[in-house]
Amino acid sequence: MEINISANGDELSLKVADWLVQYIAGVLKQSDRFTISLSGGSTPRKLFRLLASEKYKNSIEWAKLHFFWGDERFVPFADERNNARMTFEELLDLVPVRKEQVYIMRTDLSPEAAVTAYNAILHQYFKDSGPSFDLVFLGLGDNAHTLSLFPGYEVVHENEKWVTAFFLEEQDMFRITLTAAIVNRSAAVAFLVTGADKAEAVKEILEGKSDPDKYPAQVIKPVDGTLYWFLDEAAASDLTKNR
Repeated sequence: MEINISANGDELSLKVADWLVQYIAGVLKQSDRFTISLSGGSTPRKLFRLLASEKYKNSIEWAKLHFFWGDERFVPFADERNNARMTFEELLDLVPVRKEQVYIMRTDLSPEAAVTAYNAILHQYFKDSGPSFDLVFLGLGDNAHTLSLFPGYEVVHENEKWVTAFFLEEQDMFRITLTAAIVNRSAAVAFLVTGADKAEAVKEILEGKSDPDKYPAQVIKPVDGTLYWFLDEAAASDLTKNR
Protein backbone atom coordinates (compact mmCIF):
# COMPACT_ATOMS: atom_id res chain seq x y z
CA MET A 1 0.00 0.00 0.00
CA GLU A 2 1.19 3.48 -0.87
CA ILE A 3 -0.11 6.59 0.90
CA ASN A 4 0.38 9.97 -0.80
CA ILE A 5 -0.55 13.15 1.08
CA SER A 6 -1.03 16.50 -0.69
CA ALA A 7 -1.53 19.94 0.79
CA ASN A 8 -5.00 20.35 -0.69
CA GLY A 9 -7.39 19.07 -3.32
CA ASP A 10 -5.82 21.02 -6.16
CA GLU A 11 -2.37 19.62 -5.44
CA LEU A 12 -3.83 16.13 -5.07
CA SER A 13 -5.51 16.35 -8.48
CA LEU A 14 -2.28 17.47 -10.12
CA LYS A 15 -0.34 14.67 -8.47
CA VAL A 16 -2.88 12.04 -9.52
CA ALA A 17 -3.06 13.38 -13.08
CA ASP A 18 0.73 13.22 -13.46
CA TRP A 19 0.80 9.73 -11.96
CA LEU A 20 -2.05 8.56 -14.19
CA VAL A 21 -0.38 9.73 -17.40
CA GLN A 22 2.76 7.78 -16.54
CA TYR A 23 0.88 4.70 -15.39
CA ILE A 24 -1.27 4.51 -18.52
CA ALA A 25 1.77 4.94 -20.75
CA GLY A 26 3.58 2.14 -18.92
CA VAL A 27 0.68 -0.29 -19.29
CA LEU A 28 0.22 0.54 -22.97
CA LYS A 29 3.84 -0.37 -23.66
CA GLN A 30 2.84 -3.94 -22.80
CA SER A 31 -0.81 -3.99 -23.87
CA ASP A 32 -3.04 -2.59 -26.61
CA ARG A 33 -5.71 -1.44 -24.14
CA PHE A 34 -6.09 0.14 -20.70
CA THR A 35 -9.17 -0.72 -18.64
CA ILE A 36 -10.25 1.82 -16.05
CA SER A 37 -13.17 1.98 -13.64
CA LEU A 38 -14.28 5.46 -12.64
CA SER A 39 -15.86 6.96 -9.55
CA GLY A 40 -18.34 9.75 -8.99
CA GLY A 41 -18.02 12.55 -6.47
CA SER A 42 -16.47 16.01 -6.14
CA THR A 43 -12.83 14.88 -5.95
CA PRO A 44 -12.93 12.90 -9.24
CA ARG A 45 -14.78 15.83 -10.83
CA LYS A 46 -11.78 18.06 -10.21
CA LEU A 47 -9.44 15.41 -11.61
CA PHE A 48 -11.60 14.91 -14.71
CA ARG A 49 -11.60 18.64 -15.44
CA LEU A 50 -7.83 18.64 -15.20
CA LEU A 51 -7.43 15.64 -17.51
CA ALA A 52 -9.61 17.41 -20.09
CA SER A 53 -7.38 20.51 -20.01
CA GLU A 54 -4.78 21.22 -22.67
CA LYS A 55 -1.96 20.25 -20.30
CA TYR A 56 -3.10 16.62 -20.11
CA LYS A 57 -5.52 16.12 -22.98
CA ASN A 58 -2.78 15.29 -25.46
CA SER A 59 -0.70 13.19 -23.05
CA ILE A 60 -3.02 10.16 -23.00
CA GLU A 61 -3.85 7.70 -25.79
CA TRP A 62 -7.59 8.03 -25.20
CA ALA A 63 -8.55 5.68 -28.03
CA LYS A 64 -6.93 2.79 -26.18
CA LEU A 65 -8.81 3.40 -22.94
CA HIS A 66 -11.86 1.30 -22.04
CA PHE A 67 -14.09 2.95 -19.43
CA PHE A 68 -16.25 1.39 -16.75
CA TRP A 69 -17.93 2.61 -13.57
CA GLY A 70 -17.64 1.33 -10.03
CA ASP A 71 -21.21 2.06 -9.05
CA GLU A 72 -24.28 4.03 -9.99
CA ARG A 73 -27.43 5.43 -8.43
CA PHE A 74 -30.58 4.12 -10.11
CA VAL A 75 -31.54 7.48 -11.55
CA PRO A 76 -31.81 8.40 -15.25
CA PHE A 77 -28.70 9.46 -17.13
CA ALA A 78 -30.19 12.96 -17.37
CA ASP A 79 -30.35 13.23 -13.56
CA GLU A 80 -27.52 15.35 -12.14
CA ARG A 81 -26.92 12.65 -9.49
CA ASN A 82 -25.92 10.15 -12.18
CA ASN A 83 -22.19 9.36 -11.95
CA ALA A 84 -21.82 8.65 -15.66
CA ARG A 85 -23.46 11.93 -16.64
CA MET A 86 -20.95 13.88 -14.56
CA THR A 87 -18.04 12.04 -16.16
CA PHE A 88 -19.28 12.74 -19.67
CA GLU A 89 -19.79 16.42 -18.91
CA GLU A 90 -16.41 16.90 -17.26
CA LEU A 91 -14.23 14.52 -19.30
CA LEU A 92 -15.53 12.05 -21.86
CA ASP A 93 -17.28 14.60 -24.08
CA LEU A 94 -14.11 16.68 -24.12
CA VAL A 95 -11.46 14.12 -25.09
CA PRO A 96 -11.20 11.75 -28.10
CA VAL A 97 -12.49 8.54 -26.55
CA ARG A 98 -14.16 5.78 -28.51
CA LYS A 99 -17.78 5.73 -27.39
CA GLU A 100 -18.01 1.98 -28.07
CA GLN A 101 -15.36 1.53 -25.36
CA VAL A 102 -17.38 3.38 -22.73
CA TYR A 103 -19.67 1.19 -20.63
CA ILE A 104 -22.12 2.98 -18.38
CA MET A 105 -24.22 1.10 -15.85
CA ARG A 106 -27.68 1.23 -17.38
CA THR A 107 -30.48 2.62 -15.29
CA ASP A 108 -33.15 2.40 -17.99
CA LEU A 109 -33.53 -1.31 -17.18
CA SER A 110 -34.68 -3.07 -14.04
CA PRO A 111 -31.93 -3.43 -11.42
CA GLU A 112 -31.72 -7.16 -12.12
CA ALA A 113 -31.45 -6.64 -15.89
CA ALA A 114 -28.84 -3.91 -15.42
CA VAL A 115 -26.72 -6.25 -13.32
CA THR A 116 -27.00 -9.02 -15.94
CA ALA A 117 -26.03 -6.62 -18.72
CA TYR A 118 -23.00 -5.21 -16.92
CA ASN A 119 -21.86 -8.61 -15.79
CA ALA A 120 -21.92 -9.80 -19.41
CA ILE A 121 -19.76 -6.84 -20.48
CA LEU A 122 -17.20 -7.52 -17.76
CA HIS A 123 -16.96 -11.18 -18.73
CA GLN A 124 -16.09 -10.12 -22.27
CA TYR A 125 -13.00 -8.43 -20.85
CA PHE A 126 -11.95 -10.50 -17.87
CA LYS A 127 -11.53 -14.21 -17.21
CA ASP A 128 -13.00 -16.04 -14.24
CA SER A 129 -9.65 -15.73 -12.47
CA GLY A 130 -6.54 -13.64 -12.80
CA PRO A 131 -6.25 -9.87 -13.28
CA SER A 132 -9.20 -7.58 -13.97
CA PHE A 133 -8.97 -3.79 -14.37
CA ASP A 134 -5.70 -1.98 -14.95
CA LEU A 135 -6.99 0.70 -12.58
CA VAL A 136 -9.99 1.30 -10.34
CA PHE A 137 -10.56 4.80 -8.96
CA LEU A 138 -12.51 4.88 -5.71
CA GLY A 139 -13.91 7.55 -3.45
CA LEU A 140 -14.80 7.40 0.22
CA GLY A 141 -17.91 8.51 2.05
CA ASP A 142 -17.70 9.97 5.54
CA ASN A 143 -19.43 6.77 6.68
CA ALA A 144 -16.51 4.79 5.19
CA HIS A 145 -18.46 3.40 2.25
CA THR A 146 -16.83 3.01 -1.13
CA LEU A 147 -18.44 1.94 -4.40
CA SER A 148 -21.98 1.20 -3.16
CA LEU A 149 -20.66 -0.90 -0.30
CA PHE A 150 -22.52 0.67 2.59
CA PRO A 151 -22.17 -0.11 6.31
CA GLY A 152 -24.48 -2.83 7.51
CA TYR A 153 -25.41 -4.25 4.08
CA GLU A 154 -24.62 -7.77 2.93
CA VAL A 155 -23.14 -6.46 -0.31
CA VAL A 156 -20.00 -5.62 1.68
CA HIS A 157 -19.28 -9.35 2.02
CA GLU A 158 -20.12 -10.38 -1.57
CA ASN A 159 -17.19 -12.48 -2.78
CA GLU A 160 -18.60 -14.25 -5.84
CA LYS A 161 -20.76 -11.90 -7.90
CA TRP A 162 -18.86 -9.20 -9.80
CA VAL A 163 -21.85 -6.87 -10.02
CA THR A 164 -24.93 -6.60 -7.87
CA ALA A 165 -27.81 -4.27 -7.09
CA PHE A 166 -29.69 -3.63 -3.89
CA PHE A 167 -32.11 -1.15 -2.34
CA LEU A 168 -30.40 1.43 -0.15
CA GLU A 169 -32.87 2.36 2.55
CA GLU A 170 -31.11 5.57 3.55
CA GLN A 171 -31.47 7.00 0.05
CA ASP A 172 -34.74 5.29 -0.89
CA MET A 173 -33.28 4.06 -4.16
CA PHE A 174 -31.57 1.12 -5.80
CA ARG A 175 -27.82 1.15 -6.34
CA ILE A 176 -25.79 -0.97 -8.75
CA THR A 177 -22.18 -1.67 -7.84
CA LEU A 178 -19.06 -3.61 -8.56
CA THR A 179 -18.01 -5.76 -5.64
CA ALA A 180 -14.74 -6.47 -3.89
CA ALA A 181 -14.66 -9.80 -5.75
CA ILE A 182 -13.73 -8.13 -9.05
CA VAL A 183 -12.12 -4.92 -7.77
CA ASN A 184 -9.58 -6.82 -5.68
CA ARG A 185 -8.29 -8.51 -8.84
CA SER A 186 -7.24 -5.14 -10.29
CA ALA A 187 -3.63 -4.24 -11.03
CA ALA A 188 -4.10 -0.96 -9.18
CA VAL A 189 -6.77 0.58 -6.96
CA ALA A 190 -6.57 4.27 -6.09
CA PHE A 191 -8.63 5.99 -3.42
CA LEU A 192 -8.97 9.77 -3.90
CA VAL A 193 -10.05 11.37 -0.63
CA THR A 194 -10.23 15.01 0.39
CA GLY A 195 -11.74 16.93 3.28
CA ALA A 196 -11.70 16.92 7.08
CA ASP A 197 -15.10 15.20 7.13
CA LYS A 198 -13.34 12.05 5.86
CA ALA A 199 -10.49 12.12 8.42
CA GLU A 200 -12.09 9.85 11.00
CA ALA A 201 -13.06 7.26 8.40
CA VAL A 202 -9.58 7.33 6.87
CA LYS A 203 -7.97 6.77 10.24
CA GLU A 204 -10.24 3.83 11.13
CA ILE A 205 -9.81 2.18 7.72
CA LEU A 206 -6.03 2.50 7.66
CA GLU A 207 -5.12 2.24 11.34
CA GLY A 208 -8.13 0.78 13.13
CA LYS A 209 -9.12 -2.82 13.69
CA SER A 210 -10.79 -4.78 10.93
CA ASP A 211 -14.53 -4.10 11.03
CA PRO A 212 -15.85 -4.01 7.44
CA ASP A 213 -19.49 -3.96 8.54
CA LYS A 214 -18.75 -0.52 9.98
CA TYR A 215 -15.92 0.45 7.61
CA PRO A 216 -16.70 -1.19 4.24
CA ALA A 217 -13.68 0.30 2.47
CA GLN A 218 -11.56 -2.14 4.48
CA VAL A 219 -12.64 -4.97 2.14
CA ILE A 220 -10.73 -3.36 -0.74
CA LYS A 221 -7.44 -5.25 -0.71
CA PRO A 222 -5.96 -5.97 -4.15
CA VAL A 223 -4.71 -9.56 -4.23
CA ASP A 224 -1.83 -9.06 -6.66
CA GLY A 225 -2.18 -5.35 -7.32
CA THR A 226 -1.16 -2.13 -5.61
CA LEU A 227 -3.42 -0.10 -3.35
CA TYR A 228 -2.93 3.67 -3.43
CA TRP A 229 -4.39 6.26 -1.11
CA PHE A 230 -4.21 9.82 -2.40
CA LEU A 231 -5.20 12.10 0.49
CA ASP A 232 -5.14 15.80 1.16
CA GLU A 233 -3.84 17.00 4.52
CA ALA A 234 -7.35 17.48 5.88
CA ALA A 235 -8.38 13.89 5.12
CA ALA A 236 -5.07 12.61 6.56
CA SER A 237 -5.18 14.82 9.64
CA ASP A 238 -6.13 12.05 12.09
CA LEU A 239 -3.48 9.59 10.93
CA THR A 240 -0.65 8.80 13.32
CA LYS A 241 1.45 7.15 10.63
CA ASN A 242 2.84 8.53 7.36
CA ARG A 243 2.71 12.12 8.59
